[in-house]
Amino acid sequence: RRISPAKMAAVKEENGTAARSGGEESTYTLACQKLENLLNKSMRIRMTDGRTLVGLFLCTDRDCNVILGSAQEFLKSTDLFSQGEPRVLGLAMIPGHHVVSIEVEADSLAGSQGF
Repeated sequence: RRISPAKMAAVKEENGTAARSGGEESTYTLACQKLENLLNKSMRIRMTDGRTLVGLFLCTDRDCNVILGSAQEFLKSTDLFSQGEPRVLGLAMIPGHHVVSIEVEADSLAGSQGF
């Protein structure tokens, strides 16, 4: 789906990105492209309460909130061998302030370039 240049300019102005200089704009564009390359890749997100969610990266926002699809929850384990069964969540939103780390699973990056 293509977005017209006029629509893109309106979106950039609304988001406050229209005033960026050329160098900042190219950095912003590169960051957006890298983020777009992660769409639908499998991610592992560790949270402040010790839980780990694994699912497909669907989107994020300015506050670093993350939406995962087909998500599974793994509880914090005191014993490395007692991981137990994951709980199936489906669609999950992780608030950005609860994210400790994000890992992209290597097998989902096999077809991607630059990572």
